[in-house]
Amino acid sequence: MSEKLVPPFTLETARRKVQLAEENWNSRDPEKVSLAYSENSEWRNRDEFFRGRAAIQEFLTRKWQKEGGYRLKKELWAYTDNRISVRFEYEWHDDQGQWYRTHGNEQWEFDEEGLMRRRDASLNDYPINENERRIAV
Repeated sequence: MSEKLVPPFTLETARRKVQLAEENWNSRDPEKVSLAYSENSEWRNRDEFFRGRAAIQEFLTRKWQKEGGYRLKKELWAYTDNRISVRFEYEWHDDQGQWYRTHGNEQWEFDEEGLMRRRDASLNDYPINENERRIAV
């Protein structure tokens, strides 16, 4: 993230933090995305638990190799001093061309430098037809 948005968050800075995260994730660049997280950031993504930027990059590389045509939309749900909660959905297709929509929620906790030190994500996928896509490319 090029802008440095640090806690305590206001409505405006929380919304901007979410927008920047959406933009970064839509880049599908694991190295770029990982820079928004602290060196020892703790993650839970579905049933995976891991820590650190190297693990984040490895996870994202695997993720985007599997999820073709990935496109994400995030929405601010709530915020406090150093925490932000978002809901999101994204669409993607597998290597056979089956499209999916994934819905989820994330809980984020930030350090004093504005880097995310904890990300806890719950997600659910379901198949859709390509003509049912809602997130524009």
